[in-house]
Amino acid sequence: MKTFSLEGRAALVTGSSQGIGMAMAHGLHEAGARVVCHGLTDRPPALPEWASYVPCDLCDPSAPASLVEKAFECEPALDTLICNAGSFFDLPLLEMTRERWDQTMQLNLASTFFTAQAFAKHLVAEKRGGSIVITSSTNGFQAEMDSCAYDASKGALVMLTKSLAVSLADHGIRVNGIAPGLIKTPLTATWMESRDRSVLEHYEKKILLRRVGAPEDVAGAAVFLCSDAASYITGEIIVIDGGLTTGQIGRM
Repeated sequence: MKTFSLEGRAALVTGSSQGIGMAMAHGLHEAGARVVCHGLTDRPPALPEWASYVPCDLCDPSAPASLVEKAFECEPALDTLICNAGSFFDLPLLEMTRERWDQTMQLNLASTFFTAQAFAKHLVAEKRGGSIVITSSTNGFQAEMDSCAYDASKGALVMLTKSLAVSLADHGIRVNGIAPGLIKTPLTATWMESRDRSVLEHYEKKILLRRVGAPEDVAGAAVFLCSDAASYITGEIIVIDGGLTTGQIGRM
């Protein structure tokens, strides 16, 4: 279907120097979009030549607006935004600090809002529609041990997605979200590989599709939500977890 094509579209994907973000950038490119990638440091060697790249630290409150401006300089016809940048800074509950709480909320939540706001300002001023996709997590629906700040930030992103969808609908800007479950990325691989195999086996029994996800498993849903195939969808969250949160108990 041509409605799944992103030919003629231009997208900014935050947090796309590796992992899920890079997989989504690849997916957008394969669907025909021009892509601006973003990361914390200098351009990574693994980033393809077709991608423009803007480095900045979104923990800096001034960075979201600056990132969007530079992305529009790279692609003046930018009409698609994926807010994917985020990380995990929690310590065990009784050791958690205000500094780490604030760092979580700035990167995962505040930078998402202000990046989306700056992007929307451009489109509204130019009287153009567009699409925003926000990466939340299954942690936005179900809590995890010693993950209070991360869980709270991801839960807030679920509601932020809906609130932005309400506020931007009249401007022709759709806003949707994705909620990945357990996906093996550079962020999660260290955690998975540092534990006894029985922990991973436990999750594989709980996941209906019997495996931990790969970043590429997330890309298709993001491409769909950015495409005209999803033109009548806004304010929704697609859970991408292999059925992890569907079964109550899982296999024994």
